[in-house]
Amino acid sequence: MYRFRDTSIDTRLFLQLQDLAAILSGIPDLTFDYAYGSAIDMEKRRITASANWGIGSELAKEAGLKTDILLRTRGTLHYSSMPVMQTYMQQASESQHPKFAGQLFTLFENIRLEELVKKERPGTAQLFSTRRAYLIRYFTQQLKTNVTRGFALDELYCLICLLIQSEQPDPSFPGANEQQLNQLLALKPAIFQAYEARNTREVVHAAESVVFQLDETMADMINDYFIFPIARLEDYTFETAFDELTRTDPLANDSLEEDVKEENSETFEQDFSTWHSENENTEKQQNFMQFELEEGTRSSLMGEGARETEEGDQAMASIQGSSGKSEQNDYSDMEAMEKSQDNQDEASSGGKFGRENKYAVSIVKLAEAPSEEEENRYRMYAEEIAPYQRRLSKTIEKVLEHKQTAPRQNLAAGRLSKKLLSAVTDEYPRLFYKKNEESKEIDAAFTLLVDCSASMMNKMEETKKGVILFHEVLKDLKIPHTIIGFWEEATEVKDNYKPNYAHVIHSFSDSLYQHHGAKIMQLEAQEDNRDGFSIRTAAAELEARNEKNRFLLVFSDGQPAASDYTDNGIIDTTKAVFETRRKNIDVIGMFLAEGDISEQDDTLMRNIYGRERIMVPTATQLPEHFSPLLKKLLLQTI
Repeated sequence: MYRFRDTSIDTRLFLQLQDLAAILSGIPDLTFDYAYGSAIDMEKRRITASANWGIGSELAKEAGLKTDILLRTRGTLHYSSMPVMQTYMQQASESQHPKFAGQLFTLFENIRLEELVKKERPGTAQLFSTRRAYLIRYFTQQLKTNVTRGFALDELYCLICLLIQSEQPDPSFPGANEQQLNQLLALKPAIFQAYEARNTREVVHAAESVVFQLDETMADMINDYFIFPIARLEDYTFETAFDELTRTDPLANDSLEEDVKEENSETFEQDFSTWHSENENTEKQQNFMQFELEEGTRSSLMGEGARETEEGDQAMASIQGSSGKSEQNDYSDMEAMEKSQDNQDEASSGGKFGRENKYAVSIVKLAEAPSEEEENRYRMYAEEIAPYQRRLSKTIEKVLEHKQTAPRQNLAAGRLSKKLLSAVTDEYPRLFYKKNEESKEIDAAFTLLVDCSASMMNKMEETKKGVILFHEVLKDLKIPHTIIGFWEEATEVKDNYKPNYAHVIHSFSDSLYQHHGAKIMQLEAQEDNRDGFSIRTAAAELEARNEKNRFLLVFSDGQPAASDYTDNGIIDTTKAVFETRRKNIDVIGMFLAEGDISEQDDTLMRNIYGRERIMVPTATQLPEHFSPLLKKLLLQTI
């Protein structure tokens, strides 16, 4: 399985693909994953796309991933007959060339489904064109490799793929062996049957026509290029995958096994050409599109809401395309996604905050009264950050004072202005002014989350100085705020219990008290960090505030890591940030490095927080980086 070990994963694209899978399938709780290839896993209610699409080409990558989803959601899910596929794969397993038989069927079935999808949604034609061009390049390279290695049936399979993808009726293959070329010529009539297949049974007939003509002395294929479109096919008895995924009777498989009539086993009766590829791997129960490239990562993320697109974000728009307007719904409309995703049932998504946090429990720990030693250290740290605090507080106070006293000019009523030139020059002069009477208070609320994972051990003392700056400035300006340290207690974790502590240093109710600052010194490095859960918990409290401007700041030093969370922590945290921003709460991430900031670190934070991130080389530099950010946020509230 493709696993998230590379923090450079494009989380925004991943989440958009999740939306596409849920929307196009019509099944809101259907999840999306990267894998070796594209398939439907009904047991896990998941659709996968190949993680190896378009290496070196972002255009081909997006086209490949989106067409994988389209083929499975709009094709296999509705128009592939599971009983027919089961029978074929059982017979193929008993043949001399089971791997070839499976992959040939998948190739032909994908061709049929592609035509169905393009007719249903004309705007997808360009995506499939890009997909086809990439596959032609790929199989051309694989053909050369198989010729060199002497893999005869692999070579023949590549020739069939190139023939069926070609826009020419009789393409030439100068590098291929004469024996395989002669066999391809003999097989052409059977291969071309795939173009006329109207349903899964006719695809099976075309594939069988090819397989039956193979020389039984030939060894089976070595490589796997595609995975079978339905995982664990033998376990299901419904006519289509959609029926299986939307069933309500948990015992339906037992009761319907003998009710499928042969004459009613097909689900579509129209003329379209199509092709597809599949095979069953004896070790993994799946075949995989083996691009012989680096293995990637995995996520079982639930989509809980649609995301707003940003500049350069074409994932949704390209589904509609420019070649024609679909008669179906326009899935580039993000509002449609929001409506569908927001209606997901909590139980189906694994709980209030999604499957990744199903057993996470919030435990509030209140800060204690500060000791004398903590008071002394606090005063010492406060003196160090005092220059930043004074400059920042005075700047904001001056802006507020100016805004309060600056008169509003050019009014129709009020005090007569000394500037009367407009009485001569303007047809309808406005000669009056009024002084502002606005409050000097800032209508804002802040929450500061501090990562208290074990990796913060060497940074916590310096981090506290940034936290003190935050507290002292907001206290001076009488802005309510809360400071929370967060971590997951690894030693207490059980299978169905994951305690996540929220160490409340300051709450909104006591943040403006004069002598509570020293409680900040109680922040300490602890265990793991489940960032997505903590962000959502803090956002829920902020959302209940009445202030016009609400901000959530997160001090962190790296990738989320907790029990059953390491693989998908980045995706879940990205979703938490997005969900919070949809509530009109600004979220800013501050990364605390241990020296030079690596490209990997910057990519990680960009994937999670986008442009709203501050990269701090060392914790000692936190006050000088944090002060301008705080100033910017405060000024935008005035």
